[in-house]
Amino acid sequence: MNQNKLAGLLCMLLLHLSACNNSDNVPENVTFTEHVAAILYNNCTICHRHGGSAHFSLVSYQEAKKYAGPSAFAVRERLMPPWPADPHYTEFIGQRILSERDIQILEKWAKEGAPEGPKDKLPALPQYPIGSTIGTPDLRLPVKPFFIKAYTGDQFLLVKVPFELPADTFVSLIEFIPGNSNIVHHVNGDMVIYDFEKKKDVHAGEQIVDMAADTATLLQAYQKLGLPNDDGSYPALQKSIVNYLPGVVGQKYPESIGGYMLPRKGAFLLNDLHYGFARKDDIWDSSYINIFFSKTPPKRPVQEFQLGTLGVAPVEPNLVILPDTTKQVYSRFRVPFDISVLTVNPHMHLLGKSFKAYALQPNGDTIRLISIPRWDFNWQYFYTFKKMVKIPKGSTIVAEGLYDNTRKNLNNPFSPPQLVTDKNGSMKATDEMFQFIISYLPYQDGDENISLETKPRS
Repeated sequence: MNQNKLAGLLCMLLLHLSACNNSDNVPENVTFTEHVAAILYNNCTICHRHGGSAHFSLVSYQEAKKYAGPSAFAVRERLMPPWPADPHYTEFIGQRILSERDIQILEKWAKEGAPEGPKDKLPALPQYPIGSTIGTPDLRLPVKPFFIKAYTGDQFLLVKVPFELPADTFVSLIEFIPGNSNIVHHVNGDMVIYDFEKKKDVHAGEQIVDMAADTATLLQAYQKLGLPNDDGSYPALQKSIVNYLPGVVGQKYPESIGGYMLPRKGAFLLNDLHYGFARKDDIWDSSYINIFFSKTPPKRPVQEFQLGTLGVAPVEPNLVILPDTTKQVYSRFRVPFDISVLTVNPHMHLLGKSFKAYALQPNGDTIRLISIPRWDFNWQYFYTFKKMVKIPKGSTIVAEGLYDNTRKNLNNPFSPPQLVTDKNGSMKATDEMFQFIISYLPYQDGDENISLETKPRS
């Protein structure tokens, strides 16, 4: 027997023994109140609850029993809880990964008819913030409601969300909450900063311009939104202040990191509020923006750059994916100074198959950043490290992506497959993108020892 076969058999034996050991830890009689509820409450009901983003609730016994079989299947296939990143490659804050024992408990419970168990053994349901993913905001600004007809395709809006405050205000976090998470695909938002004397009425002008339905140029759209100062000049714009993608949870950094200064008069400019395909019913979306105040000014503002499409380094080879083919692409960027990475965000569309990023140090060592073996367009997180990751000057950050434009890709939007490109940064789901967005700070001694985990705000 050659060494490769022997190694394979030993690996299978170890996996078998591990599974047996996990099975030995599974209770003989599994019930909802004693075993299942705790798993669901710790991993699932953040979304699967009344008022949550999921389609159904798993809070009560009757609700969980109804979905016992599908839930067992979803966790066995690692479809739920949704966490595309490989936890064995890199660990992040907030990751929800079920253990093999948890999965076997859910499978056994479903197989045995989903018994309830003693009612007095039911654990307390966690306290979830209302209207936020992280806590109670100090200020909530509504986005003007928008009506979406049934069977509507991609829609891209320019949206103004004006505000006035008693004084310039320190802010730790700005959070976008979709009114309907089933159709809001993403938001890229900036902040318009007015000099108090130069803008009399920040509410003047329209609040929404539909760029597909309106023939206005971008400059004309800005004028329709009433963005210019009263004298016709344009105010300052602070980029990338409020963003959203499916699955995103607001991430508040420790007090000394990040944050913004909100002016007395200003507006959030959602320059890409993207609605995906609307299903069989007409629907209104009423999204909003949460603002969390801070007692201290921003000490270390977070900076950002991206590799790939519209980024600091190109996609190589060009993102042109022929029908009935798969294609590997990459993007590389050499870091000009020491940086401390806080959060990373990979981005692809429907043809995405896998994503991986790492940094190659000048000494040849590799710094793992993220690996997503099975890309899922529906879950695109901002992944925050548990501690900042130092990337030394001269290191090369490498992002690798694999695309599948064949009939085997069940997410392929075209049948038969068609030629797909990035179309110079088109954000339509049926076009493609390849991006790796990095939030960072210029490195300071000891950054790699600073925990980025913070407690939810009550």
